[in-house]
Amino acid sequence: METIWQNHKMSIIAVVVAAIALLSTVIVVPETQQAVIIRTGDPVAVVNKFKPNQPFGQTGAGIWWRIPFIDRVIYVDKRVLSLDMQPEQVLSTDQLRLNVDAYARYRIIDPVKLVQTAGTVDNVESQLSPILSSVVRQELGRRSFASLLTAERGTTMQNIRKLLDTQAREYGAQVIDVRIKRADLPDGTPRESAFNRMKTAREQEAKTIRAQGQKNARIIRAEADAQAAKIYAEAYNQDPKFYDFYRAMQSYDTTFGEGTGSSQIILSPDNEYLKQFRGQ
Repeated sequence: METIWQNHKMSIIAVVVAAIALLSTVIVVPETQQAVIIRTGDPVAVVNKFKPNQPFGQTGAGIWWRIPFIDRVIYVDKRVLSLDMQPEQVLSTDQLRLNVDAYARYRIIDPVKLVQTAGTVDNVESQLSPILSSVVRQELGRRSFASLLTAERGTTMQNIRKLLDTQAREYGAQVIDVRIKRADLPDGTPRESAFNRMKTAREQEAKTIRAQGQKNARIIRAEADAQAAKIYAEAYNQDPKFYDFYRAMQSYDTTFGEGTGSSQIILSPDNEYLKQFRGQ
């Protein structure tokens, strides 16, 4: 081995240097990353750049080439990222202080702009975090606490997303969604007062609904009684004798039927009430 080294030392060194130089020209870009190649301070190429609806495996990831010692490679995450907002206290339109905790989902769609404006994803998050807090305070400050418990909350989230997305585009990012984790009243008197007001409002609403229900019930019963009276009148006009007989049978069943107790009724045989028993 010593003889080989002495005889081919320069050749071996040259091969090793060539191998190192060759390896330094190769970069491997995974599917989850975008690579921005910087040459003399300017971005010259983007490897595996995000494109909407691009099939997995056909994005351009894999082996790429660069000029050693001249080209610098900056990797930018291609996946959907999360931006958490620090819990903030917001004053709603009904003068309630809310403890709000929100987050945003975003991705980098223009890595060149990101590198030029912020440098790294961490710097983008540090820039967007206070913007998210400001937009959330601004938008929720226009809403009442009750609106955050209804479908109107979805509209509020869309407005926040649009405002934040406008700012994020300046850094090459796209905001996909914004959500509120929690929007609670502070512990103590403010929460109890709000709950009491909500309870009173719901009780009043329940009374209104019950009153309307009773009104509708009376209307329905009145219409039904009128319809029944109309039917009875039509039946009486068609056969008055049968109608008298039918009404008499109903009365007899109520008066003499089971469940009337031990009461006794004394009537004269020629009493008008008993005429149906006499066949008249």
